[in-house]
Amino acid sequence: MVNDARRIAAHHAELAARDSYGRLLSILAARTGDIAGAEDALAEALAAAVAQWPRDGAPANPIAWLLTVARRSIGHAAGRRRTAEAAAGAVRLLQDEREAAVEAPFGDQRLALMFVCAHPAIEIEAQAPLMLQTVLGLDAARIAASFLVSSATMGQRLVRAKRKIRDAGIAFAIPEPAEARTRIGGVLAAVYAAYGTAWEDVTGADDKLAGLTSEAIWLARLLGDLLPDDPEVMGLLSLMLHCESRRAARRDADGRYVPLHRQDTARWSREMVREAEALLRRASQHAQPGRFQTEAAIQSLHAHQRLTGERFTAPLAGLYDMLASFAPTTGVLVARAVAHAENGDHAAGLAQLYAIAGAGAYQPWWAAQARICWLAGDEGAAERAAQTAAGLSNDPSVRRFLLDGGFREVPAAS
Repeated sequence: MVNDARRIAAHHAELAARDSYGRLLSILAARTGDIAGAEDALAEALAAAVAQWPRDGAPANPIAWLLTVARRSIGHAAGRRRTAEAAAGAVRLLQDEREAAVEAPFGDQRLALMFVCAHPAIEIEAQAPLMLQTVLGLDAARIAASFLVSSATMGQRLVRAKRKIRDAGIAFAIPEPAEARTRIGGVLAAVYAAYGTAWEDVTGADDKLAGLTSEAIWLARLLGDLLPDDPEVMGLLSLMLHCESRRAARRDADGRYVPLHRQDTARWSREMVREAEALLRRASQHAQPGRFQTEAAIQSLHAHQRLTGERFTAPLAGLYDMLASFAPTTGVLVARAVAHAENGDHAAGLAQLYAIAGAGAYQPWWAAQARICWLAGDEGAAERAAQTAAGLSNDPSVRRFLLDGGFREVPAAS
């Protein structure tokens, strides 16, 4: 019984942390400017929850309980340091606790935290990872995998960034719209990275990613409220809605992977598709093309292909060329190579693929090679690449798709 109670208490603590990590961290860090210190305080609060809740019962408002305990932890730490500045922060935190309402003890300051992470004083390559860790609670190993760097490198990058925020005294506030526009690129990149990380976990096997796609879409809507005329904000939301509209069609009734060209469009969310298309039209009226508008346009073309039965391979190749000029990431360059091969230029596709440096451990690179080699008539090379791609995939359904020759499928045309 005791063990059961402990497990239940731990479960409650994990749920509270997962659902509200970013909100709690933003509130705590906003007062002290010390993200690492806030993380330590949250960790102490969670440990206290696991120790106390089995004995005393879970509190009526677990999130408020965690916030209160974390605030006290920061206050005590500040007291121990005995510095006037830290003590002032601790006093403010304890005052917040006294003034907090019981039912709604915290607001949502995640947007302010995101803009802190996108401050010009923070190195560019650390901005998006820092947002993912602080706002959405992803661990360094998961973030490192998304950005194709080692866990150690990512960990050092995050530690340096947090130290910079604390030492520079960067204000935790949403900047005025004019300044917000100078930081919006990093914020949008982080929101998209969060969405992409969760999107790849199609089976829902990773509990830490549960609900992350909805969080990312929610953050994009929040950014839209702050910058309603920013075409890239519209583009990002359009892109994510297009992808999200197809969620239910990505697996069949037996849980098998279904590629886009075979998806049952009746299972798509037409409401999301309509909203995505409307956003893309609004964004285009500004005549300021950018990365996310281009990615949304690509997804829009994919949707039109499926819904009309026509193939738009030439426009897609052109859009990928444009996207590569905005964001020449490994993922974009791989997709561009496939797009050119699908448009009939197999040699260009292979040349572009082989020109991508350091992609040997990137599963989509091998899957793309299988597809392009097959399109070029090299069955042996295609088969070998598909086997390597299958070996690099963590998803059994995707492995089966590749080993069964899914890379040979030809989309239907009108």
